[in-house]
Amino acid sequence: MKFRKLKLYTNKLELEKRFYSDIFGFQIIDESSDSFSLKIGWSELTFEKSEIEHKYHYCFLIPSNKLKEALEWLGKRIAVIAIENGRKIQNFESWNADSFYFYDASGSVAEFIVRYDLNNNIEEEFDVSAVLGINEIGIAANDIQQINKQLQAELGTEFWKGDIKRFGTNGSQEGIFVMANYKLKEIWFPTTLKITPEPFDAIIENKGKGYSVEFRNEELKILHTKS
Repeated sequence: MKFRKLKLYTNKLELEKRFYSDIFGFQIIDESSDSFSLKIGWSELTFEKSEIEHKYHYCFLIPSNKLKEALEWLGKRIAVIAIENGRKIQNFESWNADSFYFYDASGSVAEFIVRYDLNNNIEEEFDVSAVLGINEIGIAANDIQQINKQLQAELGTEFWKGDIKRFGTNGSQEGIFVMANYKLKEIWFPTTLKITPEPFDAIIENKGKGYSVEFRNEELKILHTKS
C-alpha cells in the first residue's frame, strides 16, 4: 500500500507552507489562496486552509541506512523532539524500525521512520530528495476494530501489528494507517498531544488499484478509482 496523495487541514496555512518549502526544501507543485501541495517522493502532501485547528500524527519514510544522517540534517533546521534523557531516536523492535519526531508548523506530530525490512538503502548523502514518501497517517476513532474491518473489506489491506482494540496498524510497511482508540490511548507518542479524530483525504494505491479515502467524524468513505 502506498499513499499517493494525502490532504490535511490547517488554520496556519502560510506558516505550514514556509515550514515545508523554505525550511525543508520540498517542492511546491500546486498552490492557491487556500491550499498548497508538496512533492514528497512517491506522494503528494496537501494542506488546505481551515478556520479551526487540526492536529495530526503523520510520518515520512526514509531510506533504511539514513537514520542518523537524516536526524543530523533535520536537527540543523528545526528542533527534534526529545523522548527521554535527551534521546531522540525511538526503536520499535517488533516493527524492525527506528524513528524520530518533530512538530510541524500547526503543532501536529510528524515523524521520519526507517523500516529495515524494506532494505531500501541509498548511496547518496541525505537531503530532502531522499524522502521516499508519506508512510503513515493517524486515524483516531472510538471503534478501531470497525475501521480495520472496513479497510480490509473495501481497500483490500490487512491488519499489520498492534492491538485491534486500543492501538493497531493496517496496511503494509510502505504505507500504514495508524489506528488509535482515543478512549483507551490519550496521546500521540512521544508527546502530550491529545489524540482526537481529525479529517483527512487520501488517494491510496494497493495491489495495483487506486482508492480515494475520506475520513470525517470517525467514519471512513472509501471509493475505487482508476488503477
